[in-house]
Amino acid sequence: MTDKRRMEKQLGELEELETLLSDAREYVQMADEEGDDELADEAAACMESFREKAEAMRIRTLLTDEYDRNNAIISIHSGAGGLDAQDWAEMLLRMYTRWCEAKGYKLSLIDLQRDPEAGIKAAELVVEGEFAYGYLKTERGVHRLVRISPFNANAKRQTSFASVDITPELPEDIKVEIDPEDLRIDTYRSSGAGGQHVNKTDSAVRITHLPTNIVVSCQNERSQIQNKEFAMRVLYSKLLALAKQEHKERIDELKGNFGQISWGNQIRSYVLQPYTLVKDHRTNEEISNVQAVLDGELDPFINASLNAQRKA
Repeated sequence: MTDKRRMEKQLGELEELETLLSDAREYVQMADEEGDDELADEAAACMESFREKAEAMRIRTLLTDEYDRNNAIISIHSGAGGLDAQDWAEMLLRMYTRWCEAKGYKLSLIDLQRDPEAGIKAAELVVEGEFAYGYLKTERGVHRLVRISPFNANAKRQTSFASVDITPELPEDIKVEIDPEDLRIDTYRSSGAGGQHVNKTDSAVRITHLPTNIVVSCQNERSQIQNKEFAMRVLYSKLLALAKQEHKERIDELKGNFGQISWGNQIRSYVLQPYTLVKDHRTNEEISNVQAVLDGELDPFINASLNAQRKA
């Protein structure tokens, strides 16, 4: 049934392209016969819509890796830069939320660590929808912000960093063997929504995988058992993705500090001062409208990265 719905959707998109192309031809013919500029504008609008939709379909054909159709887990961590970095991490959370909403993806915030002064220290959310991981995997890395700091009394320019990690969510039938002795499980009081039990019971769960120092947390479910089960699913996904990245066949071969992405090499810079520009350092894709990007206009960067990966 899933494959059937997918093929029906693809057929519907192809029919829409055919309709746009047919409409454009009719508008061009009528514009030539009647000399009507408005009809010519309608033809141009149809062709522009055709190009956008056709390009979106072409980009989707690049998503052929094993987990590209899966849901995605987004992990955001503030880095160097103090309060500015925490504020930057919250801005990234908003940016990805806006992008997901525009794509029609469902979002579930499973962990959020706010700072009492400003911003967030970390956030983790699940993005549900076809190809969520395929698109978002290109966003993995360190993101750099340059701006006049709102937290600096002298209004000095500040550079701050935040990391974004993207992991495919595994289907529930995939099980990963983990030695229970490699886990440290802590419970604490949830700080988010969830009913009267919030701040009254230790329902939130934090699990640390000791060999790799990977930490996952969940506090959005109503019980400690549910939070633990969901956190373990996230941990499975992260460990399996890490094993693949490190070319390891077994989870227990993973050793070292993989708790967060290194701050050494940023993939993208967002500059608000002394000029406005967002530049991806992997593809050299640039957009001067920084606000549009922060409002979720990420497709040009995602598409450029996918094209570059395919050429490589």
